[in-house]
Amino acid sequence: MLKKSYSKTGTICRVTFKLDAAVQAERVVLCGDFNEWQLDANPMRKLKDGSFSTTISLESGEAYRFRYLVNDERWENDWDADAYWTNDFGSEDSVVKV
Repeated sequence: MLKKSYSKTGTICRVTFKLDAAVQAERVVLCGDFNEWQLDANPMRKLKDGSFSTTISLESGEAYRFRYLVNDERWENDWDADAYWTNDFGSEDSVVKV
């Protein structure tokens, strides 16, 4: 799930990324174009209900590919993403447009 909140000037968008508890994970990291797909740049916080969440600021007027790395071993997409683009690995990346 994606929740967007734009700055008063509209140049920055704070995006909250949330991954449902159904993923049954102990650790989730948000990776994407905005952090050069670093595997430790944006760890997500586990909530009481078992879901994961993190909020980052992104430059408006852009589209960013992203995925969730679950338990350091499997990739998950956000099924509420704005779009899905094929990647070089034969699968799809989630896309957030801000």
